Amino acid sequence: MTVESTIDYLRGVWPEELSHAVFEVASGPHSVVPGIGVERWMVTPATNRVVFYRLPIQRLSRLHENDEMHQRMMIETCVFRGVAELLGKDPWDLAPDRFRH
Repeated sequence: MTVESTIDYLRGVWPEELSHAVFEVASGPHSVVPGIGVERWMVTPATNRVVFYRLPIQRLSRLHENDEMHQRMMIETCVFRGVAELLGKDPWDLAPDRFRH
């Protein structure tokens, strides 16, 4: 649900750029990337697709507090970073007003 709601938000901010993007959630990647480890997401620009890997995001993310709020923030961070990679932008540029108080 967190991935879906974050993507819905980003589609509202970037409607044209994300109109044909495909987002998926899979259990995990098929292999470990040498020098990188286990990926949390995979971006395929040629097909305008981002796959988020649920198990690495849930189990390999080091949270200083393992509660629902911090878990949600980690998932949102991964979605922002995956979408930013797809769009060729910095994650902070995707929704600069969202974090301004």
